[in-house]
This record gives sequence, structure tokens and C-alpha cells, in this order.
Amino acid sequence: MSLGEHLIELRKRLFIGGGAIIVFAIAGWFFSQGVVDLIRIPINEIAASRDAKIVYGTVSGSFDLRIQISFMLGIVGSSPIWLYQVFAFLVPGLTGKEKRYTFGFFFSAVPLFFAGAALGWIIFPRTVELLVGFSAEQDAIFLDAKAYYDFVIKLVLAIGIAFVLPVFLVLLNFVSVLSAKAVLGGWRVAILLIVVFTALATPASDPITMLLLAVPMVALYFAAAGVCWLHDRRVAKQADLIDAELAVAGE
Repeated sequence: MSLGEHLIELRKRLFIGGGAIIVFAIAGWFFSQGVVDLIRIPINEIAASRDAKIVYGTVSGSFDLRIQISFMLGIVGSSPIWLYQVFAFLVPGLTGKEKRYTFGFFFSAVPLFFAGAALGWIIFPRTVELLVGFSAEQDAIFLDAKAYYDFVIKLVLAIGIAFVLPVFLVLLNFVSVLSAKAVLGGWRVAILLIVVFTALATPASDPITMLLLAVPMVALYFAAAGVCWLHDRRVAKQADLIDAELAVAGE
């Protein structure tokens, strides 16, 4: 494709992905209040032993919050669609034989995204409890609703997206942009970035939560490196076979 054709294709994929998010966000509005109630559970548990509550700073605060949650549900619910659009945009870079792997990428990326989002959902109550625990027991805790829900939503989405990144490493390897040697050679940097990410996504003073998040991310990174190594080995064998056939034909 020419540059113009690539831009047209990108616009098409963005339009489909964005449209899917909007449609799912509209549907998510009807479930947003239930999500609000679920996210409030850790605060309700804290309120059983001390004065803790969520407050809205503006008249439209409750409405704005439900809109934000609706879009979060739209992003998560439509993830199979917009993830497919990402892969579909990259498919032209693959050979005809390699295109069949696109479905493997897609069907691995979607479960990984949901698994990461689920893990983020699991650890967020512990994270909230730990952070709030730094305040003195005699202090009242009034949490701004938008800031609190924004923290939870970003935590869930960030971990979900982080779990998908190893799939893109494999995809870049299959289109010959990134070699297995480069992936394995950068393992120290990758682990450092994972540790930094987990420190930002979770309280750095809670090593259990950090390990709960970092261990599967490191495992996924090395699993992706293993897939890249197997692919490069297969490609190298095919290249050697072709060279041998050409050498025989030349004689």
C-alpha cells in the first residue's frame, strides 16, 4: 500500500473501533450504577470501623461519573472488536502463509486483556485498603468520587492493556520487525519496566500486590520471547533449505 492507502485504512479501522466503543458505552450506561455500587464496597467496609465516605464536589458529579464508567465499560466490552481492528490493520504486513496466525494473535489477546482487567479488579480493594490505612484512625476519610473512580478505572484498564503487550511483541516478530534475539536481549530492561509499572499501578509498599501483578507479566514476556525464538528458528531452517536447493540447482 501507498502512504495514502495506509492512512485511509487506518481511518477505517479507527472509525470501526471508535464506533464499537460508543455503542457499547451506550449499553454500559444501564450497568453503570451497578459498577458504582461494586466499586464502593471497599469504602463501605472501611466505613464500618471509621468515618469514611465518597463525596461529590459538583452538582453534576454523579452524572459525570456514570458517563465515565459507561465509557470504561464500552472500552472493555468492545475490546474484541477494536483489538481485531488493530490486528487487521497489521495483517497486510504478513505473508499469505503467516496470515493464519492472525487469528491466534486475536484469540490470545482478547483473553489476556480480560485476564489483566480481572486481575486489576481483584487487587484494587486491597490497594484502596492499604492506601487509606496510612491515615490516622481518628481522621475522617472523604474521598472525591471522580478521583476515586478514576483511580480504579485506570488501574483496571492499564493492567488489562499491559497483559496484551506480549502478543504485540510476537506480532512484531512475525512481521520481521523484532527478532527473538532482540526480545531476549532486552529482558533486563523489560523486567525493570514491568517493576516500575507495577510500582505505579499498585502501592510500592505492598510487595505482595506488586508480585501478584509482576509475576504473570514477566511470565508472559518470556512466553512471548519463546514463541519468537521458535518462529525465528523455523524461518532460519526454511531459509537454509532454500539456500541448499538453490545451491544444488546451481550445480
